[in-house]
Amino acid sequence: MGWFANGAHRASKLFTGARALILATAFLGLTGAVAVPTVAAATPLKVVIVVGPTGSGTAQNIASAKQLAAQARSYGATVIELYSPGATWSRVVSATNGANILIDMGHGNGWPSPYPPFQENTKDGLGLNATANNGNLNLKYYGANFIRSSIHLAPNAVVILHGLCYSAGNSEPGRAYPSVEAARERIQNFAAGYLAVGAKAVFAEPYGDVGYILSAIFTTKSTARQIFMGHDSAPIANYIAYPSHRTVGAHLIGELDSKKHPRRSLTGSLDLVISALH
Repeated sequence: MGWFANGAHRASKLFTGARALILATAFLGLTGAVAVPTVAAATPLKVVIVVGPTGSGTAQNIASAKQLAAQARSYGATVIELYSPGATWSRVVSATNGANILIDMGHGNGWPSPYPPFQENTKDGLGLNATANNGNLNLKYYGANFIRSSIHLAPNAVVILHGLCYSAGNSEPGRAYPSVEAARERIQNFAAGYLAVGAKAVFAEPYGDVGYILSAIFTTKSTARQIFMGHDSAPIANYIAYPSHRTVGAHLIGELDSKKHPRRSLTGSLDLVISALH
């Protein structure tokens, strides 16, 4: 974004002190130079919200998506909504062309998982309707390879993965919790395809609301790191932070719950300012 200034289902050195994550100073601008001020959007930001088929859970996801759509429109954004049973790959490709913000809600199919082997034709992408208007169980996964070949986000876009298994290192309901290392692999793998096609920040929120991200983008001048770290009051010991092995120059932060299980994550260029403000 010119305004970015600076679901089969659904072993680097740790940064020194997670406290530094909160205090880190934004250092990159739109052109990559040091300390470039935030640049406002010349046209309304384009927000695309996709809800894939999740059976009986689809209606609740659509209700949540409509709230996010209304929130984004209240800030002046142009919003495109694609909901199951009409959330097909061709429609998503068309809608996301030049999108500044993409919100994906549905099943997540990531790696590592109980469904080998690792490949990116179906893993680490979107769970969509295989065909239009054939119900909310009509699921097909389009993995990171499809994203790289066909999705064209705006430069420095933000991707928000909402409710997806594996996206933040989390598992499917009923499955064993992963090790920290496995969680890290899941986080960086799920973000890699989006980072390759224009995204500079990939937020993964499997459990909580994501309205805080939209609010921060449209009403504050904050870095991706500040938005993520400022949302929760979890103890510093509950955060992990690593450089990504999948995407050169990208870093990830993962938040663990009180039992050290993955809860939410952020991957990308963490110290770039995301703002729609002048």
